[in-house]
Amino acid sequence: MCLSIPSQVVSIDKTKNSAVVDTLGVSREASLDLMGESIAVGDFVLLHVGYIINKIDEEDALASIEIFKELILQMDEEERAEALRD
Repeated sequence: MCLSIPSQVVSIDKTKNSAVVDTLGVSREASLDLMGESIAVGDFVLLHVGYIINKIDEEDALASIEIFKELILQMDEEERAEALRD
């Protein structure tokens, strides 16, 4: 099963059509190729397999992030590393 993860936009590179996002404290570059609307630094988005797929409001993002944090706390160290690597 695949999940999209709430992430916050840190920077945008229009020449590469990508953005750097913070996902639970991990920075990663993600493609904007599937985004139908514009985003700005500070926006919350859903990240799925390297693509930003949707913009979401801050309240929903923060609630989802709290749930992810609870799930991560219940994982062992190896599971945690694997979940954050993807």
